[in-house]
Amino acid sequence: MSSVGGGDASGGRDRSDTVVWLQRDLRALGYLAGGLDGSFGEATARAIRALKIDLVLNDGNSRGGDGPAPVKVRNYARGRAVTPGDTVDAVLIAIIAEMIGDPAFPKIPSSEDPAGENTQAMATLAQLSGVGVPMPFLFAMMLQESGRRHFNVPKSGGLDAFLLMGLDRNDDERPDRITSRGYGIGQYTLFHHPARPEEIAALIRDPVHNISRAIAEFAEKFGRFVVGPDDRADDRTAENPLLRLRLCRYVKGDARYMTDCRACARAARPVTIRAGVPLYPGSNQTYRATPYYPSADYGSVPDRSDFGCDWPYAARRYNGSGINSFHYQVRVLRNLFLGA
Repeated sequence: MSSVGGGDASGGRDRSDTVVWLQRDLRALGYLAGGLDGSFGEATARAIRALKIDLVLNDGNSRGGDGPAPVKVRNYARGRAVTPGDTVDAVLIAIIAEMIGDPAFPKIPSSEDPAGENTQAMATLAQLSGVGVPMPFLFAMMLQESGRRHFNVPKSGGLDAFLLMGLDRNDDERPDRITSRGYGIGQYTLFHHPARPEEIAALIRDPVHNISRAIAEFAEKFGRFVVGPDDRADDRTAENPLLRLRLCRYVKGDARYMTDCRACARAARPVTIRAGVPLYPGSNQTYRATPYYPSADYGSVPDRSDFGCDWPYAARRYNGSGINSFHYQVRVLRNLFLGA
């Protein structure tokens, strides 16, 4: 086969079994988040462009300080010229086959029973208590992060039973480049690619460990990124500048302690979030649509400053900072209000 697709990557290409298997390989290699449908559309074209960028630039180093990858993707080019764009030629086919066949390149895990594993993951999450974070918030966050799924559940006859994966592209000069990946139910994030074998075994493949990592990260964001010492949340600084860090409006020992978050969400004053509304009092930035969030209109949302705790701010910091983290926060609070 000399070419699959080509053209303008407009999404109107033929469906074929060949394209499905190309998509499956791209999924296993961590360049496609889903959509094994046999249609060479924009998602597939973008995955190919991302792979080609890595075949030139990925030297195995991390973009976020979480250590090196086990292999250097660019080494698979082996001196062969990689054609820019989304054309799939004989050279790229050979490279993909070598990457798939190389046991040193860890692949994205898949499951023989994705629905069952997702159910077990949620059962595990529901049984957790006394872990230092409010579980209703974590449920609301997992709904936003992954739809509370660890593996994708394919439609009848589908091939995509791979681990759920989110792809971040934050390279302005190369908008197709994948800069980090979130894995599984908790969207555990790595800034190197591929993941190391021990990361896949201990933090990615196993939903219990994946959830445990999410809990630890949420606790860390609360303890270190709301009022310091590592960073401060601008929204919290603007809204509750004189208060100490607050675990819960209820005292420890009260049955509602860190468990009654939905009631707090429903008791909070509703605020209207629309495009153009400041992100927080005094902010010179406003809610607006972004590539990740195509709408900034949410209607009525529980006022984060009304909760009597600082977990709404920690939930935002779990997603980082910037405009997208405020979208994320709004959606988590809305999930909480609705009883996620």
